[in-house]
Amino acid sequence: MRTRVSEAGTTVARMADHDTLASTREGYDSAAPTYARLFRDELRDRPLDRALLSAFAEVVGASGNSRVADLGCGPGHITSHLAGLGVAVFGVDASPAMVETARRSFPGLRFEVGSMAALDIADGTLGGVLSRWSVIHTPPDHLPVILAEFHRVLAPGGHLLIGFSATDGPANPTQVFDHAVAPAYRWWPDHLAALLGESGLAEVARTVREPQPTDRRQFQEVYLLARKAPAPDRPGAV
Repeated sequence: MRTRVSEAGTTVARMADHDTLASTREGYDSAAPTYARLFRDELRDRPLDRALLSAFAEVVGASGNSRVADLGCGPGHITSHLAGLGVAVFGVDASPAMVETARRSFPGLRFEVGSMAALDIADGTLGGVLSRWSVIHTPPDHLPVILAEFHRVLAPGGHLLIGFSATDGPANPTQVFDHAVAPAYRWWPDHLAALLGESGLAEVARTVREPQPTDRRQFQEVYLLARKAPAPDRPGAV
């Protein structure tokens, strides 16, 4: 059984689907072959990302529940990397073309079409959720619904690793930026961490990567590791 976060949350989720999901899906459907080619080997030159994904896999595995959803999985290359780290991972993406690309590239893994605003995942069943730049097309007013879904599907003590681009400073909690596929948003890290806290996900760790000369966009890249509170009789630790 799966439950909705609230009647109001359901309404907002449907609005998000109606207003933004269709255009985002259409954009990524058309870009799927190019996107897969451009990003297939991206981790090769990103040792920090590899280290963070490895740490995420380790803390998830230590919880005793290695089931992980890679939300916004795109062509599946990060899902495959996580599988190689020993977690029971599956991918979800709003773009059917991306999902088909992932299935062809990694036939041994599971990929599904779905919306982060209304995940077809039972309550409290995941040890981990990866959201690696998958919320960038979420309008700021709709982000709390997405974060509530992350909280809902995580088991007590489960971890979220969320990656995003930072705004220019604390005076700008959110900013729009140009993106080839659909309107996109950046967040000031403290602001997004506060939204996580309001959703019941406590920040555990944070990394900030400064833009490099070869980066396509000159934004800070941020990863937040957050945790759902453990069950009262299982305090646990990171």
